[in-house]
Amino acid sequence: MDQFDHKIIRALQQDASLSQRDLADRVGLSQNACWRRLKNLTDKGILQGSTARVSREKLGLDLVVFVMLRTRHHSAEWLQVFRRHVLTIPEVVDFHRIGGDYDYQLKVVTEDMASYDKVYQRLIEKVELDSVTSYFAMEAIAENRPLPI
Repeated sequence: MDQFDHKIIRALQQDASLSQRDLADRVGLSQNACWRRLKNLTDKGILQGSTARVSREKLGLDLVVFVMLRTRHHSAEWLQVFRRHVLTIPEVVDFHRIGGDYDYQLKVVTEDMASYDKVYQRLIEKVELDSVTSYFAMEAIAENRPLPI
């Protein structure tokens, strides 16, 4: 990857709806050269589709909860069931296995506390967890920031 690839990635992280012509102009390449680089970045798996940023507040999704999970189970079978179960919950927008005091961290986005309680009940209904700790975001200072490239 060179400076042009980095410029392309930065530009697309800010506005993935740019036409190829506008993207090429923005990064200082011909349209054909820009297209070849886009194809190469896609073929390598660096660019993985394009999505729209959506205002969760304007959709009434005002509650963000960071859920910290601890388990006593670490078998491959338990992990497979757990992962499949969590991925069926659409309000879970981020899901990480982590190191430290907890084993997993979820980011849950929902309308309100009652809606989060339904997510919580669904989360614990199929898998045994040692502890579930929820942290409620009071303000989003920065969300969905571009990757530092």
